[in-house]
Order: sequence, then structure tokens, then C-alpha cells
Amino acid sequence: MNCLAEHYGRFRVAERLLLTGHSHQAWPDVARDAQLAAWDAAASDVDGKWDEAFAKADRVRAHYAALLSDPGGDIALGQNTHELVIRFLSALDLAGRRRLVTTDGEFHTLRRQLSRLAEHGLEVVRVPAEPAEGLAERLAAEVDGRTAAVLVSAVLFETARVVPDLAAVATAAARHGAEVLIDAYHALGVVPFPLAEQGLADTWVVGGGYKYLQFGEGVCFLRLPPHAQDLRPVLTGWFAEFDTLAAERDPAHVDYAPGPHRFAGSTYDPTSHYRAARVADFFAEQGLTDHRLREISLHQTTLLATAFDALGLPDTTATRDRALPRTSYGGFLAIRTPHAARWQRSLKAAGVHTDNRGEHLRFGPAPYLADDQLREAMAILGEIAAG
Repeated sequence: MNCLAEHYGRFRVAERLLLTGHSHQAWPDVARDAQLAAWDAAASDVDGKWDEAFAKADRVRAHYAALLSDPGGDIALGQNTHELVIRFLSALDLAGRRRLVTTDGEFHTLRRQLSRLAEHGLEVVRVPAEPAEGLAERLAAEVDGRTAAVLVSAVLFETARVVPDLAAVATAAARHGAEVLIDAYHALGVVPFPLAEQGLADTWVVGGGYKYLQFGEGVCFLRLPPHAQDLRPVLTGWFAEFDTLAAERDPAHVDYAPGPHRFAGSTYDPTSHYRAARVADFFAEQGLTDHRLREISLHQTTLLATAFDALGLPDTTATRDRALPRTSYGGFLAIRTPHAARWQRSLKAAGVHTDNRGEHLRFGPAPYLADDQLREAMAILGEIAAG
């Protein structure tokens, strides 16, 4: 048994083949204690609970900033990435710059919202996401003086392919006065993402802890670049002026709090921040740094890839991308097959939890799984394929 598994007793990770770690990892048992602590704080302090809740939120901000190697960076929090993307878009000059550049491989949060904005009259340019090699350059070539923003993933959600050379997008955007928003949801906690080292210090970053960080729901973030202090997002809540509520104000002028709070929403459920702060501490206690998590992930996805290759399935039945090393991929193995949906259902019936996106069957390991569990899951896939 993996030595971490004992800390995940309530999720029974040693008894189940949970290969959806790219979507929803198990929570360590300490997360339950933190969730109960949030309840107890409300019962004890009633409305006075917010001082402690805000301290938990600050702890979460600091953790995200550390994962981005951006200590002291401004991190706005939200319940989901959609609300944060909407606040970001509402800060742009979409009347004067009506062009948004993205890819055809973005997660549904961006795909759907940008499609709706296109229906509303904005120009949305979708660059083919494949091949990922050269994607940054293709995006950069589409940026011009009409462009408000480029929106792109750090790791593509269907294939796990890491998008290289995103600095080229940032350089092109800076030259034309456009913004860059990077969806790092499939990077943080499995692929180190140091902003400055990658030439991305002036970009916006959105993501959350539902997947690899084991935070659960309701803990998403928007990293603000330094120049964000000059922007006035339209779609914010009263928390965006929380620090100045007692001050006299001109009713014709909307004030904004300094720092990340200018992109804040309104009253929220702080339970998720208690949980996230405790899980972040648990990761530190177990030595699960971003680099250690990457080592574990590469070991596990390589094992899965090797076990899949050993099945000897014909490429017409199922295949994976073998052109690049596993270091070019994020935290899951994507198997392309026309049977993805059916096999996913058969795997679940056999006790193997995976998921699929179109023709991609996704196997997502997690740090608490043992190697034998990964081999067993792939062996069951072989039995299903043979059947």
C-alpha cells in the first residue's frame, strides 16, 4: 500500500481504483477536521467568524502565490473559475478592442462563454490547439491592435499536453497592449509553473484546487499582474470595496479596494478555505512540494503508459501519443479511442474510475495510489478491449 494512503481513510483510496485524479482527487482525512472547524467557528462566534475566515483566505492566497513562484503576488479568490474569468473580461475595453484570441482546445468554462460573447458581436479567433508544438507562436501571430486578450491553457485538458513557449504569447500581447489569461488548472499541483522564469510575470492566471491540490470545491483563484491596479472590473461585489465601506462616498462613483480585493465578489461560504488551508499544511507536512508532486506524477503516468503499450492493442482500436517524452505532458494519460465512452462505462462497472472527453479516455493517478493499483487498472482495460 502507498504510505500516503493511510491519510485518506474516508475516501478508501487503498480499496478503490480511483484514476480520476486529474478531475477530483481524494481529500486527506484532515480536510474533514477543517470542515468541522469551520462549522464550530460559526457556532461559537456567529458573525464574528469572519476574522478567522479571512485569515484562512489569506493562507490560501499565499499557497497559490507560492505555487506560481510569485510571493507577494495579488491573488483574488472565487468559488469557481467562471466567475473569475467573467470579472477579468469585465475589466477589459471590449468596446474599443472587440477581438479575443483563444484555441479550440479550451475547457468548457472558456469555450462556452467565448462562444456566447461571439454571438453577442465580439470577434473570437480560435487557433487549432493541435499540434501543441508551435501553438504559442500561432496565437502570437493572431494578436493585433484590436485584440483585448488572449486566453489559453497551460496544459490542454483533453490530451494533458503541456503548451510550450507561452512567453511568445505574452511578448506579442505586450507589444499590442493586449492582456493574456492563462488557465493553469491542469498545471498547479502536477506541473511546476513559475511565472517569472517562464516570462509570464505580466500575465493573468486562473485556476483552482478541485483537481491536483485536493482542496475540493469552491477554492479558485485569479492571479493579477502588477498593472491590474489600473483596471476597474464592472462585475464585482460589495467585497470589492470592503475596506472602505465606512467612508463617505460619491454615489456616482464606484470605489475599489487595493490589491486583489478589487476583483472580489460578495458573501461566500468560507468552509472551503478552512479545508484548503489545512490540506496545504498537510502537503507541507508530507513533503509534497510541486517538484515532488511532479516526480510522483511522471513516475505514475509513465507506468500507466508502459502498461498500456504492453497490452499490444492495434492503433485503430486505441493509441496514445508516443512522439514526445512524458515530461511534455501533465498529470494524466490520454488514450485516444473511438470506444472511449463505452470503455469508460465498462471500466466503472469493473471498479476502475476514469473519465472521457470525446475520443480521449483519461487515466489520472494521484500521489496516494500504489503502483500495483495502476497496473491492475490497465490490466482491466486490456480485458475490456479484448472483449
